Order: sequence, then structure tokens, then C-alpha cells
Amino acid sequence: MNLPCFTLLALTLSAALAHAAPVSEAGRSCHLPGSEDALRCVTVTVPLDYAQPGGATLALHVTVAPAFRDAARPDPLFILAGGPGEAGSDVLPLLAATFGKTRATRDIVFIDQRGTGLSGKLDCERRDGDELLGEAEAERAARACLGAQKQPLAAYTTANAARDLDRVRLALGYGKVNLWGGSYGTRLAQAYARAFPAQVRALILDSVAAPEQVIPAGGRDAQAALDGLFSLCAANAGCAKAFPELRAEFAGLVERLGRGPIEINIVNPRTAEPLRVQMSSNRFLGTVHSILYSPLDSSRLPFLIHSAYQGRWQPFMARSNLASDISVDGGLGFVLHLAVTCAEDYPRLTPDLLAEDTRGSFLTAAAIRQRADLCTAVKVPAVPYAAPTPIAAPALLLSGALDPVTPPRRAEAAARHMPRAQHVVVANVGHGVSQLGCAPRLLRAFLDRPEQPLDAQCLKEIPAPTFLLRSAGPQP
Repeated sequence: MNLPCFTLLALTLSAALAHAAPVSEAGRSCHLPGSEDALRCVTVTVPLDYAQPGGATLALHVTVAPAFRDAARPDPLFILAGGPGEAGSDVLPLLAATFGKTRATRDIVFIDQRGTGLSGKLDCERRDGDELLGEAEAERAARACLGAQKQPLAAYTTANAARDLDRVRLALGYGKVNLWGGSYGTRLAQAYARAFPAQVRALILDSVAAPEQVIPAGGRDAQAALDGLFSLCAANAGCAKAFPELRAEFAGLVERLGRGPIEINIVNPRTAEPLRVQMSSNRFLGTVHSILYSPLDSSRLPFLIHSAYQGRWQPFMARSNLASDISVDGGLGFVLHLAVTCAEDYPRLTPDLLAEDTRGSFLTAAAIRQRADLCTAVKVPAVPYAAPTPIAAPALLLSGALDPVTPPRRAEAAARHMPRAQHVVVANVGHGVSQLGCAPRLLRAFLDRPEQPLDAQCLKEIPAPTFLLRSAGPQP
């Protein structure tokens, strides 16, 4: 992602800080990964349990990027990251490329939700070699980590996170705010808009989670994305010629791994030592699902499937291990993710819903339920589902047509409760629209005039990625 010019920011920083909204806690100047310029870091204290306001507290980390212009508008843009388990400070690289135009006239406020990032991240320690563990070993390690947690995980709900947002708003001295949410952040944004409707000026929801959506139940949407990729490959002369039996090869891999794990010989990328590892069905299917999030990543999937089918698993294994190469300080808070989904999603994952969702999908019931089994170690009570009430504020909903987890149908379901919503679907995009093409300009245009219809024709100019046909790189 492009980072802002340091010289320009150095010239504008002092003026921006001078015109920032007043805060009850002064905060401090800070430099965080993902941003070259000095920002303002503020700590906001909130109750751990809102039912016990005089009890234990949490320290929330908030990063404020003050508006560049002297005449900053009074309504900031609050950034709510995804997951659940991702922090606002994790998505700071979006500040320049995605929110730079909006920052010209508005403060951008990145919030580390309770249990994420610098707000007491709830996670398991990651160690070298974790990616090589078998499924049984990985589950034992996860259960040991969950059993060692000291925090009361029942306090880490979306409803409490929404109440935290209003404490942040008050601490920073703002009146009405605008909300940008990505993926799970759209669920949190909707929860805040319903709990504090008078404080919301407008919402931008990117990759929208519908109110009734059960996050783990993604079989139908994942299969639709995979079918779409196979169709795109078949319609592309180069891809169709290189991988004429792609669907059959994928089905063959699924069938083979369904009989048991495959032993694979690879070289440890850190030590160059030979390794013998297992590729299980769940690991294979989970990796395919994660690849489908990004069309650029998806453009490599036919090559990875074909190579694996021919017995050359190394490229696929390298992609499967990619997540383990992220630093320990980055990525999702695994324990927070489970605390939320085990309370709010898995209790609604009924056998009938699971059967319907996985019928005809490469994501099997066993793959989806694998993480659900860990809920017995999380030990959080189920949060009753509340029927959604209308959201009156203007809303811009953004969907990628190739999204395997929050496709356009999810935004359409959410929009039924938003009478002033505009929904934009982008053809060649997966999970996440705001950072692509002309979208950053459209974010500001919407926030400047949220009541006006948005002309989003420029998003049609985003091209489809080129398929990878061989190890040397994409086709010319």
C-alpha cells in the first residue's frame, strides 16, 4: 500500500493537531507501524462489565489521525476492523491509501476493540513450527491456551464493544460520528447504530455481515465463489488451456484427502532442513477458503490445485503456511475471536442450518465444526439473538461480487433494515472494496453528502487479476 509523503505530513501535522477535537485525556504523540507520520494515541478506560460500573476496568487503545485542514468537520470517521479479533491499529496501513482523502476534512479514529491489538489482546502464543502441528496436536495446544486465560471471556461481546465506542466518542469530545466497518466491523457498526442512533451521522459498511448471519456458516457462499473462479478460468483462454480439468482435479483432491492426510516432503523455509508434514482435509479446505477472499490470491488457485493434483504440493503448502509467517504482534486475536463467535454465532449453528449451508459445498460440516468444538473450552454463555431494528442513518454498503464470506446477498439482507441505504456491488472484487480503484474518493464523496445518490460507475474500471499459469509468474 502506498504510504503518505513524509514531507507533506511534516508540514501539516502541527496545524492538524491544533484543530483536533478536544479530549478529556490529552493523549500523546505516537508512531505506530503502518503510518509514517506522528499520530495521537489516547487511552480510554471502560468498565469490563457494564452491569458492574464500579468493578474492573479495561484500557482501550485509540489512535487519532487528525484532519489535515484547519476547518476540520466536527464529525470524525471511526474505523472498526474485522475478524472478530482484528484491531484498529492492525489496519493503520489503510490510513493513507484508503482514508487519505477523507482525512483532508475529518479526523480518522482507529479503535482497538476490547481484546484486540493494544487493548489487551486475547491471543495464544505463536511459536515456530506451529504450522507443522497435526490437527490433534493443534487442538490440544489451543485448548491448553484457552484453559490458561484469566480474563472473563463472557465480557467480550459485540454489545459491550458497541458501548465502548460511545465511551470513546465521549472521551474524545465528539458529537455525532461516522462509522466505517469492514467485515465483522460491519456487525459492530450496526450494533452501535442501533444502540446509539442519535450519535450516528452516516455509516460505510464494506463486506457486510447481515444481522442474522452466522459467521461460521459459510459453505454456500464459499462454494459460489469457487464456482465463479472455475467459470472465470474456463472462460479465459490461457487458464482453460493450462488447466482443462480443473474442476475434476479439485474434486479428486477433496476425495483423496477425505480418506486421510497426505504426507508431504518439504524444505523448512527458515532453516533449509527437510521436513515431513501432513496435509489434512480440513487444512486443505481452509486454505482454499482463505485464498478465495482475494481475487489476486484466487488467480493463483488453479495453478496451486493443478500442482497439488500432480503431486507437487510445495506451492500449495507455502501458501497454507503464509499465515504463520505473520509476526506474533499482528493478526487476529484468536481467543477474542472465539469469545465472540462462541457466544454469538455457534449457538445458532443448528444441525439443520449446518446441513443446508454445506449441501453441495466443498466446505464440509466437519471443517466448519472443527473450531466450534473449541467452544467447550471457551465456556461463554450464549448471547440471545435480537431481531434487528431499523437503522435510520444514511448508509453506503459495499460488496465484492466474488466475496466468499460476505457476498452481495448479505448486504441486501442488511439493507432491508436500512431505509436510507445505497448498495454498490463491484464485479471483479472479493472481500474488501474500500481500498481499491476510485473507492477512496467515493468514501469522502459519500460522507460529504450522505443523502445524495453516489455515482460509483468508476468502480467498473477495476480489472480482473491475471491468472498464474506457471511457476515463473502470470500469463503475459
